[in-house]
Amino acid sequence: MTDKSKVAVVTGAGSGIGRAVATMLHANGYDIALAGRRRDSLEETAAQLKGSGRALVRSTDVTDAVSVAELFRETLTELGGVQLLFNNAGIAAPSVPFDELDPAALRSVIDINVLGACNCAREAMRVMKSQERRGGRIINNGSVSAYAPRPNSSAYTTSKHAITGLTKSIALDGRKFGIVCGQIDIGNAVTEMSDAIGNGTLQADGAIMAEPRMAVENVARAVLFMDSLTLDANIPFLTIMASNMPLFGRG
Repeated sequence: MTDKSKVAVVTGAGSGIGRAVATMLHANGYDIALAGRRRDSLEETAAQLKGSGRALVRSTDVTDAVSVAELFRETLTELGGVQLLFNNAGIAAPSVPFDELDPAALRSVIDINVLGACNCAREAMRVMKSQERRGGRIINNGSVSAYAPRPNSSAYTTSKHAITGLTKSIALDGRKFGIVCGQIDIGNAVTEMSDAIGNGTLQADGAIMAEPRMAVENVARAVLFMDSLTLDANIPFLTIMASNMPLFGRG
């Protein structure tokens, strides 16, 4: 790591938003640690990187504190530090009435979206406190669903409310260590996870409607912008959405 380079850890980097953000950061000079459950998908992301920085591929289960600790330990050893965590790994539950949701599906959403985010933020803070270039930035991937939920989204919406609490707490607790924390709330980026939204999804009035989506590269540019600030400035919450999605009026 040079004096001017940054090292970013991106979770959920094997597809969608994580892949787009990792690609954007790497193209702008970052060294990248790509983390996710499937190594083959991470290798596909690594093959798409166009920047001159280094890339570390690390299969990681964010729900396992030991696996997450190994990710950050290897990143510190191989890349020299951590200046940015994009805390992105997450899943959605089936769109069914809450009382019909399989308890295992509910547990998976909470484990990955909440416990996983906490595990990664916890280890990032450990590194950022103790590394030679102390401090860094954590950007949590929230969701517009946290304040304007879709029908039949209780598990996902609950998990994203938890992320907002995590963001605020880290922003407070990290102050004296030069650690800042923000959150990006995304509405309808084009990814595999949002394909159903583009094809037609349930609205509050019972109608099924295909919703507009935006290029996922817009999210990547927004994350890059959030981290372009010096550590004496922070964007605690940023919402980026498809211009014509029916968010306003949904809640």
